[in-house]
Amino acid sequence: MAEIMNEELLLTQEGYDKIVKEHEELVSVKRAEVAERLKEAISYGDISENAEYDSAKNEQAELEEKIHKLETMIRKAKIVQEEDVKGDVVNVGLKVTVKDLDTNEEETFAIVGATESDPFNGKISTESSVGKTLIGHKKGDKVIVEIPDGFINYEVVEISK
Repeated sequence: MAEIMNEELLLTQEGYDKIVKEHEELVSVKRAEVAERLKEAISYGDISENAEYDSAKNEQAELEEKIHKLETMIRKAKIVQEEDVKGDVVNVGLKVTVKDLDTNEEETFAIVGATESDPFNGKISTESSVGKTLIGHKKGDKVIVEIPDGFINYEVVEISK
């Protein structure tokens, strides 16, 4: 995630909204819950040997780190607007249907920013080998994607919003 901290983060509006919602939940609800746990643990007395206090302090540190990461992502976010995306070239915010030239099977992917990636639901990141290779290609282009097991020969069949 370190690379996210230094450069702009491409996101769809849906991905950005999801990050903002998670941030709001952590700040407004989770912070209060953890503060309450800390307060309760302190009420048990001696904090030097208080497992509940140690646990709550660790949870608070993890929560603050997560909040900080989300805030950084929100600051670095560049939302890819639908009207800015041309439908004739594979790009973030578009769907691309590809045909595996070896098996003749077709697959459709939504191209998303790195934090939105969910390959099991057809959302592939611009950082993935498939996403990186497909970006910038047009319908009819043939591409070779390097994967850990070797190579996949794809043809771009369709690009849609």
